[in-house]
Amino acid sequence: MRTLNRLLLTGLIAAIPLVTFAADEAPSADPEVTIRTEGDKTIQEYRQNGFLYAIKVTPKGGKPYFLVRADGSEGNYIRSDQPDMLIPSWKIFEWK
Repeated sequence: MRTLNRLLLTGLIAAIPLVTFAADEAPSADPEVTIRTEGDKTIQEYRQNGFLYAIKVTPKGGKPYFLVRADGSEGNYIRSDQPDMLIPSWKIFEWK
């Protein structure tokens, strides 16, 4: 019985590093890019570990531009080429 307990304990101790290694996922160095079309614009959303940090907007007949977070809060974006111009994000109606 004592030998069986020692073997079980040794097996558990040997398996702990394998379990923790499998549970830890290394953060991805490459961004996740989601591409969608709205009207005449193509929108690319750049995410790093689920955090939306930049949006590239490409109008059909115009020059592409980037929207980046203004102050780190959700929904406040500014154009990277015109940092003084705030993008409005008002809620007119909301249903729950």
